[in-house]
Amino acid sequence: MITARAAASFEPVGRSVAVARAFVRDTLHGWGFADVVDDAVVLTSELVTNAVVHAGTAADVTCLRYETAVRVEVSDHYPEREIPMQPRSRQFRDGDSEGGRGLLLCAALASRWGVEYTAAGKDVWFQLDLPERPAGTRSAGPVLPIAELPVADERVRVAVVQADNRGTVTRWNDDAAELFGHTPADILGRSLANITAWPQTPGTGIGLAEALQLSRWEGTYGLRDADGRVLPVYGSHLRVRDSAGEPSTVCLLVRAEERAVLQSPTRGPAHSDSGLTQRGRSTDAFEVFIGSPAPDDLDGLLQRTVERARDMLDGDAAYLLLATDDETELEVRASTGLPSGRQRFARVPVEAGTGRYGSARMPAVHEDLTAVPGAVPLLSGTGMRSVVTVPLKVEGRLTGSIGVAAEAPGRYSNQEALRLQFAADRIALAVESARLTELERLRRGSLSFLVEASDLLAGTLERDQTLALMAQMTVPTLASWCAVYTIAEQSQSEPELAFVLHEDEDRIDGIKALLSQVRPPDPDPTPGARIWTDPSDVAHSSALRASLRSLGVGAASAARNRPANTPGVQLATAAAVGGETVVLPLVARNRVIGMLTLGKPTDERFRQEILELAEDLSRRAALALDNARLYSERTAISQALQRSLLPPELPHVPGVEVEVVYRAAGEGNEVGGDFYDLFPIRDGCWGFAIGDVCGTGPEAAAVTGLARHALRLLAREGFGGPAVLERLNAAILDEGARSRFLTLLYGELWPQHDGSAVLRMVCAGHPLPLRLRPDGTVEPAAEPQPLLGVMDDLELFEQSITLDPGDVLLCVTDGVTERREGTRMLGDDGLAEVLATCTGLTAGAVAARIQRAVERFASDAPSDDMAILAMRVPK
Repeated sequence: MITARAAASFEPVGRSVAVARAFVRDTLHGWGFADVVDDAVVLTSELVTNAVVHAGTAADVTCLRYETAVRVEVSDHYPEREIPMQPRSRQFRDGDSEGGRGLLLCAALASRWGVEYTAAGKDVWFQLDLPERPAGTRSAGPVLPIAELPVADERVRVAVVQADNRGTVTRWNDDAAELFGHTPADILGRSLANITAWPQTPGTGIGLAEALQLSRWEGTYGLRDADGRVLPVYGSHLRVRDSAGEPSTVCLLVRAEERAVLQSPTRGPAHSDSGLTQRGRSTDAFEVFIGSPAPDDLDGLLQRTVERARDMLDGDAAYLLLATDDETELEVRASTGLPSGRQRFARVPVEAGTGRYGSARMPAVHEDLTAVPGAVPLLSGTGMRSVVTVPLKVEGRLTGSIGVAAEAPGRYSNQEALRLQFAADRIALAVESARLTELERLRRGSLSFLVEASDLLAGTLERDQTLALMAQMTVPTLASWCAVYTIAEQSQSEPELAFVLHEDEDRIDGIKALLSQVRPPDPDPTPGARIWTDPSDVAHSSALRASLRSLGVGAASAARNRPANTPGVQLATAAAVGGETVVLPLVARNRVIGMLTLGKPTDERFRQEILELAEDLSRRAALALDNARLYSERTAISQALQRSLLPPELPHVPGVEVEVVYRAAGEGNEVGGDFYDLFPIRDGCWGFAIGDVCGTGPEAAAVTGLARHALRLLAREGFGGPAVLERLNAAILDEGARSRFLTLLYGELWPQHDGSAVLRMVCAGHPLPLRLRPDGTVEPAAEPQPLLGVMDDLELFEQSITLDPGDVLLCVTDGVTERREGTRMLGDDGLAEVLATCTGLTAGAVAARIQRAVERFASDAPSDDMAILAMRVPK
């Protein structure tokens, strides 16, 4: 027979689910059925969600009270919608499916349940049987045999001790004196800590002083009696304030073996599972709370957990935090009912620091957060007034925390904290296992990422390419945008923006313009990532000004704006950099050479593992960037020195065409072992030289510089060709171990009035110069003589030839004649054949044709230095 009825309808909006839960909870509490409220609220939440969210119709909820049971009916207006049914032997394939999870919970929690179809809708109902107990009580334990009752003395003594805000004892009743042997005269005015043996249990993180500051505390510790012995006691503390507003703590104490007198009733596994056992089958409490099957990924498990915790306590919001490895910080990993910016990876310190999360290690209830601002930093500015938080612990180690909050004050008490703690204890091990699995996967991925990054960074010594690689490796793998600042010199305190990258290329210019308005971050060498808020602050300010201009405020200045500063672009840039931004120093060789800046879009934060990976990457990138800097500096120095060894621009010789082709072997070399020169000696006379120093590279280039400058100096001192080379030979031999063999063709050029040119040459071990006549005849223009740098005494002689109009004199180094392709070599004969095809060409065309012939003779790049000097007397 129905003894009471209550009904309500709810609109098809997401908020209706929470309102329906509150309706069922208030109705059953009003009927005095607190024992079945939790199960009824969970089942109602699932069924109303199916109606208003998935079916998209209004939901009608009816509560019916019977003498021995409660029945709740949830009706929607979508009769065509089918309920997924599967055989008992099979599990639901998807724990997040629209109807399966609600029906599974009905099967697990309800005494009876069913589905009824009507023409206008569908009615899903469940019935919960009431436990047998005296009516009118809020809660009561079962009737126990006398032998099962707690043991106590003939007279149970409850010590009442009151301590002021400093922990000084101000009240000590007669039972306290009887239990511990201290008279009030001995104790009043002394610190309670003097007679307290407080347990220093690892992981509790709380002492007597902290316990006396809590609004409520319950547990076991020790008190020293008059003889100094420690007596175990069970205590219940309540913090109060007197009429003058002074706070104090009232402590009720009994012997530890009589704890049942004070101990709050706990919701143990036997009580929680009793209904399931009565129905003839055993269901895991974890599966009842989470649903079956449980999500196999950490994020899914955590999100399901906060949703279940919110539903269980009829809250408006819930969140779950996981502890870092050192338990110094907690990181938000899942939430529901909170702003999106608080959902993922926000971090708060546990013990110390601003915004610390002081209630992480013990269950805590805050009846009104406005009385304790900042007690739960994550809820600041959310409108939540009351909150209950409990720790997640595995083997005594803090692994996380769960919180459930409501907008109304005074919603929660210690009873809700016990219920939430019971659920937290059931899921802590599963959460920790999933977290370790995820952490192992992330670490394997991090190692692979760092190996690949190291290979890429080691593959280049170009500064700009290194900067580009740094940014490309971080975006989008670690961050949505990246900026690299560099510091050129140790004394330069102002970093320079060197590279910017965003995962959306259209945002790069906007971020560059924004960062140009922001003072660069300080080059702090302290390791680790630090928060940088300037970009997001400036971006939001610029976006606000642009929006005001678009509304007509400051229209004159808006008319002068460029398209890049339009409100749309400014708002997009603000969204791109509006999340968390961190700066990591780039430190190499004990010097800060730059900063790596990583950013997230609005409402997104970095997770701790990503920041640790970014820190490892920044160390490798800093060394690669510094190596590129050193390489660039040394290359610039080397090239400047090498360019100083090359002659300046070729002088103009009247009546003679002159062309030179020069190429040094080796990457980055501008000067090698081959060299050339053409310079004025006196009026009407020019000196020319082409030579080859044994070897290549810097050592050969050093002898090259010695030879070129010695030739100019000696020639201008009036020495003839043989004397010049003999003195150069002595200078080379004076270099000792640094000396090199040198082949050299040196001569003097004398243009004549009749259009011809007279040449006086000395060919010291060098390939012979070739003379090309207009009829195509090619012949040597000198005789071979000993090379330089071998013998002390040289007997050299000078040879003279006259170049008639149309004649060409070609001088080359052995990099031309010794060009090879397998066993074939170009040689003197091959060079003469190519030169024979150059009749009628200018000196520049002759040099170019010889160069092309040398390059095409073999498929691979030339491995030796090469110099070509062509002189032609025009007709």
